[in-house]
Amino acid sequence: MFRHPSASLRAASEGREAPSVAPGKLLAAITVVSVMSLVLVSTVSAVSTVPAGAAPVPGDGGPSQASAASISGDSDSGQAGAEAAPGAVAGDPLPPGAEAFGASIKLAALRKHLERLQEIAHANGDTRAAATPGYDASLAYVAGKLRAAGYRVTSQEFKISFFREVTAPVLERIRPAAKTYVAGTDFRTMTYSGSGSVTAPVQGVDLVLPPKQGPESTSGCETSDFSAFVRGNIALIQRGTCSFQVKAERAEAAGASAVIIFNEGRTGQGPEDRKALLGGSINTSAVRIPVIGTDFATGEELAAPGTRTRLAVDAESAPDRRARNLIAESDQGDPDRVVMLGAHLDSVMMGPGINDNGSGTAGILETALAAKSLRTRNRLRFAFWGAEELGLLGSKHYVAALPPAERAKIKLYLNFDMIASPNYVFGIYDGDSSGPVSGATPPPGSGQIEKLFQAYFEAVGEPYQDAEFSGRSDYGPFIAVGIPSGGLFTGAERLKTAEEAGRFGGSAGVAYDKCYHQACDTIANVNDKALEVNAEAIATAAFVFAYAPVLPGTSGTPGTPGAPDGREGRERREGPGKGAVAPGGPGGAGPGTGAGGLEPGHGHEHGHEHGGLLK
Repeated sequence: MFRHPSASLRAASEGREAPSVAPGKLLAAITVVSVMSLVLVSTVSAVSTVPAGAAPVPGDGGPSQASAASISGDSDSGQAGAEAAPGAVAGDPLPPGAEAFGASIKLAALRKHLERLQEIAHANGDTRAAATPGYDASLAYVAGKLRAAGYRVTSQEFKISFFREVTAPVLERIRPAAKTYVAGTDFRTMTYSGSGSVTAPVQGVDLVLPPKQGPESTSGCETSDFSAFVRGNIALIQRGTCSFQVKAERAEAAGASAVIIFNEGRTGQGPEDRKALLGGSINTSAVRIPVIGTDFATGEELAAPGTRTRLAVDAESAPDRRARNLIAESDQGDPDRVVMLGAHLDSVMMGPGINDNGSGTAGILETALAAKSLRTRNRLRFAFWGAEELGLLGSKHYVAALPPAERAKIKLYLNFDMIASPNYVFGIYDGDSSGPVSGATPPPGSGQIEKLFQAYFEAVGEPYQDAEFSGRSDYGPFIAVGIPSGGLFTGAERLKTAEEAGRFGGSAGVAYDKCYHQACDTIANVNDKALEVNAEAIATAAFVFAYAPVLPGTSGTPGTPGAPDGREGRERREGPGKGAVAPGGPGGAGPGTGAGGLEPGHGHEHGHEHGGLLK
């Protein structure tokens, strides 16, 4: 079992042998290089901290499971631990209180939350997807724990377009030679696909085969692409420059009976791979015909002249369902200096979502329960997002609904989406743009958040690598409005490299999470070490930022304004998503590099190609 460095002190006091950690490495590891080099300027006026649209949430009424850390503070000042928090001077160590607080998070308590989420899913059709009874029961469980611990708990309702598959989809080639394709391996249904069973010829639409290595395909993006299209045929369209929604709508308008969108086929590594299984969303329930995504090989097969297929989708869409976010806030700390942590609570429709994202939910829930005993300098706020799997809908709604003054109070946001993948890597969102992968442009201060997590992993003697900072999990809406962000990610459907297996263990050539977005994402799909290490990292970061007298992300730091590490703000290429973790060698301040991201295509990939969600 993983043991935190502070365990050495406990072991010594109990007469046991302490864990062996090289003194020089530990001393270097607990050094944060300019983690907190920015002076916070808080100019917004004090207003209510209840998020827009907030309403009381019923809990389960159960007792609190808080494992409160025995960290007491000055009852007069309410600033316990503030002097130990990192300051503005380079070389400040991680405060001892942070290490002890991180070590207070126990695997048994984390697994108890996951077991309860598994039970809820099993009792509700093996899903906890947004706007289902399984999600509502999950929300009530979390709300009950937080309310019992003394948090002010509110919910925020928002509208979603609901989607689910009633029965498994079908794709069969009838000629030139019969072949049955496997759902989830060769193809998957696009979210918000229409329903129907179609047997018809397949007709390619402006395909580029073999694919070019240069500009992306424009297949299906122009009305003129369908000038010779035969009504009633199945449209075969290549991924490319326009959204899945545009492709599907143009095909339907041209009389297509169904649409197959296949990956583009360009060679590449990591985010540049355009051959893998493609999925996603057409972002509307207005399209009435079946729409599926496939990998490049399947699409290329179906492009052969004379191909005839059977395609069937049985799905339910509802354009006006309601989902909810859950927000819990401490009554301690400055309400104008909010440190926010979040994880999405919903699963995909196809499974219980215990790693994705029961793991992140358990990590921040247990941190919140332990943190309730702290008298902090800054205000802690915890968010459990709804409908992330449908395109970050809950976090987008939350950020959009905040008045400017309330938004300005959120000084940083930490996101935790898939932190216990069975074939894990330890990925840290690449807040300083130093990794070799594409992603969004991080707001100034995100690099300092990354460095804090790097210091933690070095202190506990674990390797780490960059995770793609693409905006394709729930931190996306926060970085879009300039809020410094960061977080952790252990990988989704991409394959672990041999180099990663050498550093992190596990199996090369196997997905980080082989049950990603599947029914087998159960309690058996969780790696206990990854869960415990990352949960302790979450708690450590929460403690550090809760007590920090200065917070990352403001101007006035040494060097280039807004770029304290000299690399923030670097232009990034558009990348795939939540599930991308790229291999890398030693980098920056520690033993790893890499990339992480959102769905297949949250690369989770949770990749979103907006106006078309890459699942």
